[in-house]
Amino acid sequence: MAQAQGTLYFSSLGQTPTGSAAIGSDSWIAQGFGTGTNTGGYILNSVQLLMDGASGGPNGFAISIYTKSGNSPQNNLGNLVGSDPLTGGVYSYTASGITLSPSTAYYILVTSATPVAQGSYNWSSANVLAPLNNGWAGGLYDYSTDGATWNYFRDQFFQFAIYATPIPEPATCALFGLGSLAFLWHRRKSKAVG
Repeated sequence: MAQAQGTLYFSSLGQTPTGSAAIGSDSWIAQGFGTGTNTGGYILNSVQLLMDGASGGPNGFAISIYTKSGNSPQNNLGNLVGSDPLTGGVYSYTASGITLSPSTAYYILVTSATPVAQGSYNWSSANVLAPLNNGWAGGLYDYSTDGATWNYFRDQFFQFAIYATPIPEPATCALFGLGSLAFLWHRRKSKAVG
């Protein structure tokens, strides 16, 4: 398991697994989650997934973050990078340049390049939703056979963790800037006197 960056804001990895679902080019899963209340928002650092061993010969595992519109994914905010989850375990996927707004619903969307009949990756699930953490929450999931038409489900919750960095509020940044300027002015004035 790779070391994650940022602060752990949400995790359902400790829930007792009760099953898994196949991921393929004809079996897309979009697991919902909601962000916390930091008014500046968050920079997404990484996502961890608890995976069961793959079956058959899948390839081209892909994980992305999507905005939510109604009960389906809308816009791809960015793709995450990590290794193919062929064996069971926790896999870490790194984000780059993905900003999450406060108190907003998103999706972790997973798919692959091969159909389930050829081989599938298997995402572990639990039947209990993990508790809220600082406003962050897991959500329900959507399923699609083609990435275009989505169905909304409530029967299981896929296991994941989210690491992010809070973005300072603009007022905090301004105060830091003013404090730095005051320090530099005071230091310059002290050198002039000495």
